Amino acid sequence: MTAPADYPNIRTLLSLEGKQAVVIGAASGLGQASAIGLADCGAEVICADLNADGARATAEVIAGRGGQATSLGSDLTSTADADALAEQYAGADILVVTPGFNVRKRLLETTDEEFDRVIDINLKGTYRLMRSFGRKMAERGRGSIITFASFRAQVVEPGQSIYAAAKAGVVQLTKTLASELGTTGVRVNAILPGTFATALTTQIKNDPEWWTAYETKSALKRWASPHEIAGAVAFLASDAASYVTGTTQLVDGGWTAHDGRFEPSL
Repeated sequence: MTAPADYPNIRTLLSLEGKQAVVIGAASGLGQASAIGLADCGAEVICADLNADGARATAEVIAGRGGQATSLGSDLTSTADADALAEQYAGADILVVTPGFNVRKRLLETTDEEFDRVIDINLKGTYRLMRSFGRKMAERGRGSIITFASFRAQVVEPGQSIYAAAKAGVVQLTKTLASELGTTGVRVNAILPGTFATALTTQIKNDPEWWTAYETKSALKRWASPHEIAGAVAFLASDAASYVTGTTQLVDGGWTAHDGRFEPSL
C-alpha cells in the first residue's frame, strides 16, 4: 500500500527555512542552544537578551555556522520592552522564552523580595511576552510559542518552592493560551528541562555531593549538555508539530519516569 498522495514530506515539514524566530535569553545556556538549533534548521533568528553583548556573540556564532541572525538587548521584566519587541518583529513565526532565575532556599527562609524576583522573571516575564507576541500571531493566523518551564513544575525538593511554583504557573499559562488561540493557527507548548549544565546550576556544580546525586537520579544517569534541548525546540517550532499544542514536553533524561533512589535486584 502506498502513502496517500497528499502526505507531505516530513523533512520539508521539519525545515524552518523562511521562518523568523525570536529567542529570549539567547546570550547563554539553553537560550543560546535554542537559537543556534533553530538557525541550523534554517530559521532567521533574533537573539534577544538583557545581556546585549552575549546576544550579539550568539548571533556571531550563528553567522559563523552559515546561519542568519541579528541581536538586541531586551528586558523581559519590562512590559514596554515586550510590547516593543513584538511590534518590531510583528512577522515572527516563532517565539521561544527561555530565561530562568532561581533562589534555592527553604520556603521559611525566603523573603518577599526573593519571591517577587523569581516570579517576575520566570512567570510574569513569560506572561508579558506570550501576551505581546500572541496578539500579533493571532492577528496573522499563524505562529508557534515555546515557553520554558522546568521538571520542577512537576517534582520538587527542599529549596525549590518559589521556582517550582513559578514554573508550574508557566505550564498553566501555556495550556491556557493554547486553548484560547487554538482556532487562530497559533500553537503554544512548554518545554520542561531536567538537569542541564548551565549557569543556572552553578550552585549545584560547586557542591560535588549534590552534583553527583543529580547525575545518578535520571534514567540516563548523566547531566545534559545545553545543545540537547535544541531538538525539542526545533520540532515544536516546525510544521511537523502542526497538531501539537498545549503540551508539556519533558527533556529530563527520564528523571520523572524513573525513581532513581534505589535499584532493586530483580
